[in-house]
Amino acid sequence: MPLLRALAGIITRRRVERPRVAARSLRDGRYAATVSSRTGIVAVLVIACALPVAAVAQKRKVVTVDGSRHLWATVNVCDPADPPAEEIGPDTIGIRASMPGSRDGREVMYMRFRVQFFKEADQKWHNVSNGGDSGWQRAGLARYKARQSGRYFRFSPPSGQATVLLRGKVNFEWRLRGEVTRRAVKLTSKGHKSSAGSFPAGYSEATCVITA
Repeated sequence: MPLLRALAGIITRRRVERPRVAARSLRDGRYAATVSSRTGIVAVLVIACALPVAAVAQKRKVVTVDGSRHLWATVNVCDPADPPAEEIGPDTIGIRASMPGSRDGREVMYMRFRVQFFKEADQKWHNVSNGGDSGWQRAGLARYKARQSGRYFRFSPPSGQATVLLRGKVNFEWRLRGEVTRRAVKLTSKGHKSSAGSFPAGYSEATCVITA
């Protein structure tokens, strides 16, 4: 039993001695200074590493399909007075569109072109029900940066009207093995560059007026 008590005394002394050493180090300031300097270095390194990551995150913008500059539709032909070919008559509206590729060669891109007319009676746009819908047309594989396609439509103003105001509406689909992976829709707007089919060259408008 005395041996057990002596052993307990040694354990007690060791436990008491450690705080005294720490206390002396804290009193003379050396231990405290060491901890502070190391903490400061670690903090500086963490901040230095975090700043580039935050900067990269701010610069990196997620571009969605709707936000892509390659997604647009435009009127590239409008009732030309001197059409260059038979397919472009004097009552023709041409609709051209572009869609961005996903860079996935397995996907196929499709477009659907529709013509809308403005009705004065209700001040609204309506789809042309007869001859104003191209149906879905294959635009190409999505491996490319962007693909363009277009369609011509010929109309005459309704009976009793001198003119009719038209515009285009284009639906876009990206399909993988027959399943639609994403969709988008655009109304015609001006200021776009057609790779082909515009008349006169470079023509790009949001609407078209067909004259009787």
